[in-house]
Amino acid sequence: MLHVKNSIFSKPFLKTLFWKQNSYHKHGVFMHTLRVVYHLLKKRKFKMLLAGLLHDIGKPVVAYQKEEDIALGEYSFTDHEEMSYLIIKDWKFVSDYTKKLVRYPTS
Repeated sequence: MLHVKNSIFSKPFLKTLFWKQNSYHKHGVFMHTLRVVYHLLKKRKFKMLLAGLLHDIGKPVVAYQKEEDIALGEYSFTDHEEMSYLIIKDWKFVSDYTKKLVRYPTS
């Protein structure tokens, strides 16, 4: 599903970044990410902090609506982990550990 590549000014990109994702996420990606970071700080999980910031960076890029999403005003984000990884993979200041967590969050 990586063929979906929304521009930063597209409706799906802006809508999912600031307002709505889906029934699993109450907030847009930006607020969701801030909440993830808050909870990581609260639990003193400093090693995971950068991965928490970057894991969903690809969501607005790959956001799309399936037929059932349209009726609910929601979005789907197939392969967002891979897109997030593709965005950060060449960033020198991001460790391999963090890149792995972004790409494979359950490993």
